[in-house]
Amino acid sequence: MRWSFPNPDPAQIEALRAEAKVSPLIARLLFLRGITAANALRYLSPSLNDLHSPYLMHGMSTAIERISAAIANREGILIYGDYDVDGTSAVVILKTAIELCGGAADFHVPHRIKEGYGIKDDVIARAAAAGIKVVISVDTGIRAFHAAETARRVGLDLIVTDHHLPEAHEGVPDALAVLNPNQQGCDYPCKELCGAGVAFKIAQALFAKFKDAADQARLVPSFLKMVAIATIADAVPLVGENRIIARLGLEGLRRPANSGLKALLEVSGLNDGRALAAGDVGFRLGPRINAAGRMDVARDVIELFTSRDQARCKEIAEKLNQLNLERQEEEARIVAAIEEQLAAEPDLTGKFCMVFDGDGWHRGVVGIVASRVVEKTGRPALVIAREGEEAHGSGRSISAFHLLDALESCHELFTRFGGHEHAVGFALPSRDVPALKQRLNIYAQTKLTPEDLIPQLSVDAEIHLTAITPELFHQLSRLEPFGQGNPVPVFSSRCVNLLLPPKILKEKHIKIRVNQKLKDSKPSFNYEAVGWRMAERLQSEPLEAGDMLDVAFTIGMNDHPDFGGLELTLEDFRKNIPASIPVCSQGPVAL
Repeated sequence: MRWSFPNPDPAQIEALRAEAKVSPLIARLLFLRGITAANALRYLSPSLNDLHSPYLMHGMSTAIERISAAIANREGILIYGDYDVDGTSAVVILKTAIELCGGAADFHVPHRIKEGYGIKDDVIARAAAAGIKVVISVDTGIRAFHAAETARRVGLDLIVTDHHLPEAHEGVPDALAVLNPNQQGCDYPCKELCGAGVAFKIAQALFAKFKDAADQARLVPSFLKMVAIATIADAVPLVGENRIIARLGLEGLRRPANSGLKALLEVSGLNDGRALAAGDVGFRLGPRINAAGRMDVARDVIELFTSRDQARCKEIAEKLNQLNLERQEEEARIVAAIEEQLAAEPDLTGKFCMVFDGDGWHRGVVGIVASRVVEKTGRPALVIAREGEEAHGSGRSISAFHLLDALESCHELFTRFGGHEHAVGFALPSRDVPALKQRLNIYAQTKLTPEDLIPQLSVDAEIHLTAITPELFHQLSRLEPFGQGNPVPVFSSRCVNLLLPPKILKEKHIKIRVNQKLKDSKPSFNYEAVGWRMAERLQSEPLEAGDMLDVAFTIGMNDHPDFGGLELTLEDFRKNIPASIPVCSQGPVAL
């Protein structure tokens, strides 16, 4: 792994430090995240007033006018969602908003296995036959060209709301209104909204139309809790408005009022009233919500968050918890099969784009597995579940490779596909999987260099271990929430002493104890550092007590009452060899 050290302009950092009244280190971190002196205070202390007007989004006026008419005339509204955490959260947000404004809305969330992704023509036709007049898609529909034609033919008004990238050649569906910040002609400032974020903008506009100022001041912060969960779990960049949503929503999650949310926090072990971090949502709440759509039926999630029956909410939350355990088992099974294939076929590691497929793999977890393959290999990866003559897959990518463009290059192979730059979903005939493997690898060879495939770790700053204090941790917390687009700060320290042999945790992880002895100064405190999924490295890079290491790490706080305190998470380590790692010219950054 290559370590890279940015070398920003000291004058700009000093200007930022003076304006924001922060330490030189925090000013450096802000600068590296694109924050300027002009917007530093807004970044550090976001408020509801920083949310954009919903009407900056193309199509919003038309959508609100039609939804308002449906509410006034008591027309039937159907919300058509997706089965992941973003899609189900979006259904909850929009359904609740419409009902609070005096309307009524039914919903349809497709079954991942039986129906698959996207708006189906037969659901549109059945909705029309049942008297529905308006269908609103959430987190789906930007490529639903046939569904838009069907809606028009049966006399339905279709409003498409989505955040996925539009089709490169055909544009957007011919619907009554299309709300997607990524469509051409839309000047909405935050292009990175998730599907629930787009649904929230409709809710925000409806509240402005139907509610007074006091109600809006109460409802908007309340809704941000669900939007924050979707925003973080869907791994959209936490920049601009997304960061405001996540920051304010996480603060609100300390005081949940929704019975379903309370039950979910309880089964996730997050009901102790402490402030939640993005990692709590990404690794504990999000997977349990996603488990419904991955392993069973996603409509359980809508019931969880719309039911007022506390006993029923607890029952559903416990079911989601069990489904998540089953998801973990299935994920481990597929990962093991891929690792066996990699061991048996070493040539696979030479592919520029890796594609794995298997019979009997659960299509609900292939996206997670693809992420694991990317982590392990440092290469774009697709994982495909073959189901007879059909195959369904997901892909994840590295920063240098636009995966959706790669799929566009062989679009004729797919029965459907879509997604983003670094995450895609698709279906194709099983017979075409070999052709897909060949064509994607050839395409990737034209877009990637061998250097692109070497994992790179961007180190924000070199610091001494003596600089790691509760005060520094408090300062870093002002930059939260961390995630895509707003990464947790990574630091490095050289010539760190390994005090004890590494401890292996659950056969996969390591824990080491280190300190640092600087010339003419006392040694630092002893720090525990955990390296997730690093146990395998010790086979080729054994460590012994007394070794001198260079380490890259993030800083966290262990809240355990008995052995809590500041804790480091290893991003990388290597034995110290003088001048082996390039460092920033000014050396350790001043605090």
